[in-house]
Amino acid sequence: MKEERYHIALDRYDKNIVLNALNTLRNQQVKEERPTDPVDELIETVAHAPARKVRVLPCKCHEER
Repeated sequence: MKEERYHIALDRYDKNIVLNALNTLRNQQVKEERPTDPVDELIETVAHAPARKVRVLPCKCHEER
């Protein structure tokens, strides 16, 4: 069975928030003398994720029907 994969769309601001949160987690694990390998790999994945141009459609949720 194939491994499930998830794709999320982040703008530059959100990507930086995720990276800062992962770095905070990594620093906490270093203080606790726990292994940081999984977090390091995830930081690497997020930091070097390819960018794609996507078209954002306007929300139609407030239009009258």
